[in-house]
Amino acid sequence: MPEHDSPIIPRSEDEKIKVLNRLKRIEGQVRGIEKMVEDDRYCMDVLVQISAVNSALKQVGFSLMERHTNTCVKHAIESGNGDDHIDELMKIMRQFSKS
Repeated sequence: MPEHDSPIIPRSEDEKIKVLNRLKRIEGQVRGIEKMVEDDRYCMDVLVQISAVNSALKQVGFSLMERHTNTCVKHAIESGNGDDHIDELMKIMRQFSKS
């Protein structure tokens, strides 16, 4: 697997802000679920909200995966070093498909 501490092609400030805003919304949803449990809300209502959070997290993950593919993996392939990056991408795609 490729070794790196930061993206080959760093995220723009706009990209960072969009991802962080999405994550903050998800954080708010999780807090809402906590409140639902504290308030002893109907189980099915809580489960629907948990499903919504899972879906939102997957969307953020796929968005990051798409960006990674179009920048870092593409760059690695064009540089002749794509195999490890493709293997790494496939590994994370398998993880995403399990959930």
